[in-house]
Amino acid sequence: MAKCDVNTRDDLACTHLAPADYVAIGILLLFALWLVTVWLAPGCWSERTEVHKAASEGHAAQLQQLIQSGASVNIVAVDSITPLHEACERGQTQCVRLLLDAGAQVDARNTDGSTPLCEACSVGSFDCVRMLLEHGAKVNPTLSSRTTSPLHEACMGGNADVVKIMIAKGASLEAYDLYYGTPLHVACANDHTDCVKALLNAGAKVNYARLHKTALHHAAKVKSVDMIDMLVEFGANIYAKDKNDKKPIDYIDPGSPAALCLEFYESTPLSLQQLSRVTLRTMLGIRALEVVVQLDIPKQIISFLCYH
Repeated sequence: MAKCDVNTRDDLACTHLAPADYVAIGILLLFALWLVTVWLAPGCWSERTEVHKAASEGHAAQLQQLIQSGASVNIVAVDSITPLHEACERGQTQCVRLLLDAGAQVDARNTDGSTPLCEACSVGSFDCVRMLLEHGAKVNPTLSSRTTSPLHEACMGGNADVVKIMIAKGASLEAYDLYYGTPLHVACANDHTDCVKALLNAGAKVNYARLHKTALHHAAKVKSVDMIDMLVEFGANIYAKDKNDKKPIDYIDPGSPAALCLEFYESTPLSLQQLSRVTLRTMLGIRALEVVVQLDIPKQIISFLCYH
């Protein structure tokens, strides 16, 4: 078959492009026109503005001056981040107050679906969280495959006071994130014991599983004896297996304090498991030999209970 030279021109000095080439060029031109329209539309999209910068850096006086001169507090950057997002992300309390008082949209979402409340919870800014809630921020915004709830963010940030105020305002304890699971999973995976305690005391389901992985699996992975104890006291199933057919203890190095803790629970009658470790330490300190003989508890576990 003879080859066609695409650079060959006809009598009108035009090259011979296939119809599909013209369609592709047309689509590119339409896309370029759309970009120009969106980027240049007044008040719609812009690069990061002086309002964004002042809010992010905590320059309250400059921000107030910009607002008084007519600057929009709801102007968004190309990633849909508002000045309120930036102020909350940095925990700039004064700027958050100025923006909210000037009419900033409290539940504005960026391209990832995060609201200013998510940002404030993530950095653990209690004052920013409180102000946003007072201005009607949604405690349980609709989640998508790309977003986590404000309570998830608070548990990742590790501020127990923020977790508590979110729970008090009705944050869903079982909000489910496709990647992390529940807030309890997040708190355990990030080794935030105080957050775990707040969630459990509020009624979080201790055996809720994602891909069969429970909060106890996460606590075991981070080797937190305190969290393991707490979860078991609230009814965590020490025999639960995840998608890899592993129990929590299977994620811990043998002989470590966390492993000894789970070994104790696996080798001890359920009724005795309900006793706190403080009670066990006291009992073992008084008559350790008698307990060892009657319950046949391994000596290394006795040592662990007495000294941890």
